[in-house]
Amino acid sequence: MAAPETSLARSARIQLGVLRALLLREVLTRYGRHNIGFLWLFVEPMLFTLGVSALWTIAGLHKLSDLPIVAFAMTGYSTVLLWRNMPSRCVGALAPNSALMYHRNVRVIDIYLARIALEAIGATLSFILLTLVFVALESIAPPEQPLLVALGWFLTAWFGAAFAILLGTLSERSEVIEKLWHPAAYLLFPLAGAAYLVDALPMDFQAMALWLPMVHCTEIIRDGYFGSKFTAHYSIAYLAACNLGISLFALALERQVSRDHVPE
Repeated sequence: MAAPETSLARSARIQLGVLRALLLREVLTRYGRHNIGFLWLFVEPMLFTLGVSALWTIAGLHKLSDLPIVAFAMTGYSTVLLWRNMPSRCVGALAPNSALMYHRNVRVIDIYLARIALEAIGATLSFILLTLVFVALESIAPPEQPLLVALGWFLTAWFGAAFAILLGTLSERSEVIEKLWHPAAYLLFPLAGAAYLVDALPMDFQAMALWLPMVHCTEIIRDGYFGSKFTAHYSIAYLAACNLGISLFALALERQVSRDHVPE
């Protein structure tokens, strides 16, 4: 005879069911009727990586450095894609999904988690596919430290998820957040380490760059890919501490928004 289901197990089962339903809804809503649909998650970073690599080669800059430019471009853009798209999907996310809040088991955090999960799954599959394709084409070598790459990717996803919930809840308090985030996202792209190595910066600028958690994300992943080609600068402890602090603050704000939010 099967053991009776505990309240915790039942709650977990219901929670997973809600997230699965919301995730499927997001997939159909976002990709079901647009161009090549879900494949854009792979095509966009691939086009960017190939474009940057072609420009680097045409300009002859690849002769001035021993860095693998394809791996440099892929790791930089894929990392930014992971953490930047999560907040973009969570800012102002409650208004178009307000009707779902009438369901007893759907909470504010569920809306955010479904969107975050979709971005994380898409970016991760894209990153893995790009790696396999470029390794097969011998455009890049396999990662030197796959476990370090996986650790850096996990920490990047954690940062993106925490940051997304934070901005999502703040956007429910003020419309200014939504208006400021879009230009800020573009400005953060060159600052986040996607287009440079910390080691190439002057000493004073290195210290300034390392205040940004996302720079540590990029440096960790690149160290795992081609760490023998350059000197990486990062602190896993600092990045984890930033992620934990942002997570706690974001979840506290989410609880307040959940209490105050009234479905329309």
